Amino acid sequence: MHKIAVMGDRDSIFGFASLGMHIFPVDEPSEAAPMLHKMAESGYAVIFITEALASGLENELERYRTRPLPAIVPIPGVKGNTGMGMKNVSRSFGVPGMRNSSRAVSSTRRSSFKKRR
Repeated sequence: MHKIAVMGDRDSIFGFASLGMHIFPVDEPSEAAPMLHKMAESGYAVIFITEALASGLENELERYRTRPLPAIVPIPGVKGNTGMGMKNVSRSFGVPGMRNSSRAVSSTRRSSFKKRR
């Protein structure tokens, strides 16, 4: 069975333990890189990583970007959102801007509703 991990500063990730996720408190990218590789080799399917920590691990994260597992997902930390997570989702799915795609869906829904009337 695949596992889910969360890595980042303790204050940002501690609550995920109550959801059954394995937490790995790390503040420094130099400590996080070997831990990330170990998690990838140990059967973790999803690794959530705080954006602050991920920004110092860009080369390491690039290594896993084209692999099916683990999925490495940047999440905001207690210090705020840098937008890195949304940027990665946008890049992974080829969506240039998340707002634009929702407008396109809304206009499609409106036009199909008009056709039904």
